[in-house]
Amino acid sequence: MSNDHMQNDLGRRDFMKTSLKASTATVTAGALGIGFVAASEPVLAQAIKTDFTGIKAGEQDIPVGSFNMPAYISRPDKASGPLPIIIVVSEIFGVHEYIADTTRRFAKLGYLAIAPEFFTRAGDPNTFGTIAEIQSNIVAKTPDAQVLADLKAAIAWAGKNGGDLKKVGVTGFCWGGRITWLSATLPEVKAGVAWYGRLVGDKTANNPRQPVEIAADLKAPVLGLYGSADTGIPLDTVEQMKAALAKASSNPAAKASKFEIYPDAPHAFHADYRNTYREG
Repeated sequence: MSNDHMQNDLGRRDFMKTSLKASTATVTAGALGIGFVAASEPVLAQAIKTDFTGIKAGEQDIPVGSFNMPAYISRPDKASGPLPIIIVVSEIFGVHEYIADTTRRFAKLGYLAIAPEFFTRAGDPNTFGTIAEIQSNIVAKTPDAQVLADLKAAIAWAGKNGGDLKKVGVTGFCWGGRITWLSATLPEVKAGVAWYGRLVGDKTANNPRQPVEIAADLKAPVLGLYGSADTGIPLDTVEQMKAALAKASSNPAAKASKFEIYPDAPHAFHADYRNTYREG
C-alpha cells in the first residue's frame, strides 16, 4: 500500500493528530459510564470526565460468529455521512471508565469509536486485585489470533452501523499498544497509534509473534508513543523495533511507521486516572 493511498484512505497525519488530541481533550464532567478497575491505583481527581453532549455512548454487543462480544461504543449524535472508525484497545484492565471516556473523546471529534472487551471469554479483570493476577488469569489466556478476529468483527460491525471502512484506525494502551502493532497487519486497518505497547517478548502458543517480528507484514503505518523513563519497556527494545522497520523499509507501511519518545515519561503516561499521567 503506497503512502498516497494510506493518506487518502484515512488521512494518516490527521488521524495521528486526532488521536493525540482526543487523549488530552478535557470537557465538562459527566456521569461515569462503567467504573474504574479495582487492580489499578486509586483513581485520582485529575481523571478526565467527558460528558455526553452531542454524542451517543453506551454498551453494545458485537456478534463474533455465535458469540456476542461486549463493547463500549461512542459516536456523534448527528452525522451527515459515514464516520471514520477508531478501535480503542484497552490496557490489561479491560474496558473500564478510562477507556470508555477515551471513546467519548473520539466521538466528540467526529469518530465512531469502539472499545471491544477482548478479555470477556477469559473472565473479568475487575475480579482480581493485582496486576499479576490479571496477567496470569486473563491476559495469558487470551490468544492474539482471537483478539485479531474480534477486532476484525468490530470493524465489520462498524461498517454496517454508520462507519466508513475506508477510514479505520486502531489505538491502544500498554497491552493494547502491542495489539495495535499486530492489528496493523490486517488489511482492514489503515493506521495505528500504539501507546507504550510491548515490542519484544517470548514466543508462546497464544503470543506466537511480537511486533519486532512483523515489520515486513505491516499493511498500515503505526505511530509508536513511548516514554524514556518506562522501566517496563526499555528504550533498547524501541531501537530493536526501529531496526526491524528499517530492515523492512521496502514495505511502505513499515517505512512510514515512526516513534515519538517523550523525555522522562513513565509507563502509562496517557492514563489520566493514575499517578503516572503526564499532561500533554
